[in-house]
Amino acid sequence: MPMPGSAATGEPRVTRVLAIRHGETDWNVAARIQGLTDIPLNALGRQQAARLARALADETLHAVYTSDLQRARDTAAALAQACGAPLREDTGLRERHFGHFEGATFEEIAQEIAQRWPEDALRWRQRDPDFGPTGGEALQAFFDRSVAAAHRLAAAHAGQTIALVAHGGVLDCLYRAATRLELQAPRTWHVGNATVNRLLWTPEGFTLVGWNDTTHLEAEDAPDALNDVSA
Repeated sequence: MPMPGSAATGEPRVTRVLAIRHGETDWNVAARIQGLTDIPLNALGRQQAARLARALADETLHAVYTSDLQRARDTAAALAQACGAPLREDTGLRERHFGHFEGATFEEIAQEIAQRWPEDALRWRQRDPDFGPTGGEALQAFFDRSVAAAHRLAAAHAGQTIALVAHGGVLDCLYRAATRLELQAPRTWHVGNATVNRLLWTPEGFTLVGWNDTTHLEAEDAPDALNDVSA
């Protein structure tokens, strides 16, 4: 008898996806936009990566995919080693390129940048899908790129379980894709460092199973609460 969801029944097999944001960096703490700037994990971020790896050590992961930026790659390496899964880099999982906004804090965008480039600051606040800071990536293009990468990787592992270790902006896009929320909707969900987010994939797209699981970071000996600055 064919198994449910098997090729013999003609039904799509589901891919289980663990979507994980990298551990904390000093720029997260300072609320600075990182984008493609290659900032390393700080001491807390390394501890978060180790806790994540211990918590998921018994997961049967067929592959761990990561952005090539070191804050994601180092988080993913700890997980892959603990699970005995192959580690593979994919540039489609990179954070959004924020152009001349990179390195700025959100307060600076609200004040200094708003004075120098008022139209840019306004379109940023409005989450204009067609806007990208000078030298950077438009929001819609970023969404299309990151969701397409996740779709491609999940499709390659039908019936299996994979981890995608990426960035706050990428996880925000995956949440919107899974819940069918438009890009301009304000964020009301958390994207915590080194938290576990669970999705299911079929050829029709992603669905949300669980989001922002912090259990492994909340033990009695865990560090202080996580900073939730995107990027």
